[in-house]
Amino acid sequence: MRHYLPATAVGLCCLMPLSMTPAAPPSVAQPAAPTKAPATVPTSAPTSESFAAAAAARHARRTACIKEAKAKKLVGSNKNAYIKDCLAH
Repeated sequence: MRHYLPATAVGLCCLMPLSMTPAAPPSVAQPAAPTKAPATVPTSAPTSESFAAAAAARHARRTACIKEAKAKKLVGSNKNAYIKDCLAH
C-alpha cells in the first residue's frame, strides 16, 4: 500500500488555510538611491539592496564556475573541488 498519497493529502489540507490569508498591500517603490554617498557621512549597516546585489553577484559567479567545470567535463569530487576553488578566487 502506498502511504505517500494520504500524507500528501494531509499536508495539503494543513497548508490550505495558510494560502488563503490575504496578501499584504504592495509597498510604494522608493526612489533610486544616489550612486555615490557623500564622503562626510559614515556608512551604516548594509542595506537590503547591497545584500541583494551581493547575492546576485555570488549567483552569477557560481553559475560561471559550474559552466567552466562542465566545459572541462569534471565530475564528482573533482567538480566540487573545482567549484569551491573557483568561488574562492
